[in-house]
Amino acid sequence: MKLSLTVTGQPGPLPPVLVAHGLFGQARNLGVISRALSETRQVLAVDMRNHGDSPWDDRHDYDALAGDLAEVISAHGGRADVVGHSMGGKAAMRLALTRGDMVRRLAVLDIAPLAYGHTQDGIIEALEATDVASATSRSGADTLLAQQLDDHSVRAFLLQSLDLKASPPRWKMNLAALRANMENLTGWPGGGTPFDGPALFLRGGDSDYVTDRGEDAIREFFPQAVIEAVPGTGHWLHAEKPGQVTPRVADFLNG
Repeated sequence: MKLSLTVTGQPGPLPPVLVAHGLFGQARNLGVISRALSETRQVLAVDMRNHGDSPWDDRHDYDALAGDLAEVISAHGGRADVVGHSMGGKAAMRLALTRGDMVRRLAVLDIAPLAYGHTQDGIIEALEATDVASATSRSGADTLLAQQLDDHSVRAFLLQSLDLKASPPRWKMNLAALRANMENLTGWPGGGTPFDGPALFLRGGDSDYVTDRGEDAIREFFPQAVIEAVPGTGHWLHAEKPGQVTPRVADFLNG
């Protein structure tokens, strides 16, 4: 699948950096990291399948997502450093475990290689129940979405994926496919060959996405992994503490 791709920066002695966002997101969600890296590296920021401007497909599992990332890397020299958050982090890990030859360095934000018990069906239901077709502005859409979701920060994140230029306005996410594949999204396929290259795992200090069990799984699959907590941050640590997360990722990838 040919993903929507934003290329910034210039090719140099190091391979490009591929950046993969999380569920309900798009490439711009990791823009603070992409912009910093593009000062010295070529950066390939993708919209994952069923998100943003990328094609929609009924299939949405980590082997498919990793395959999409592999296609991007193949078209840009065959090897890359990879950064992924949440769903994008799982896709990046799956790529490293199944096509380790394509990954030089791996940076994963607040996710571990295991199945999770949570579901995001509630957010999908809230999005489907909101009549965004009648919205004329993002603030108007926020008022409508607030009837379904109380958390302002979550609404602000989701509203980045509202296409107000469409007629009528619509979500730039394949909600039906994401709902149908929720078990795949929260799960983990298992298997693969441990990735013995350099790997950095940053977790939110206040997040419950990477527990002791998650750290054990990381070390099993990524024996060179460095695992660090970013104090005072939740799951979206790169947005909450960009001044700490961005330079740490850049230093690791450029080291």
